[in-house]
Amino acid sequence: MESPTHNLPSLFKQLGLPDDAESIDKFIATHSPLKPELQLADAFFWSKCQADFLRDEILDDADWAEVVDQLDVMLRKGRGV
Repeated sequence: MESPTHNLPSLFKQLGLPDDAESIDKFIATHSPLKPELQLADAFFWSKCQADFLRDEILDDADWAEVVDQLDVMLRKGRGV
């Protein structure tokens, strides 16, 4: 059985955030760049539930890990990745 493939809009929806392209771009522009030493889940702008979800997905290398990594890169470098 293949594991589910998630994309950035579905991650934003999972996090309870607006998931249209304009809102995602605005979120990334507003919150980037993240400091290199800061773990994505430790950023100030996440709620506890959002941070726990992001942390668990990466630690468990779960279904969402790839798209969480994508978001991490985008928040460190800006949208043009």
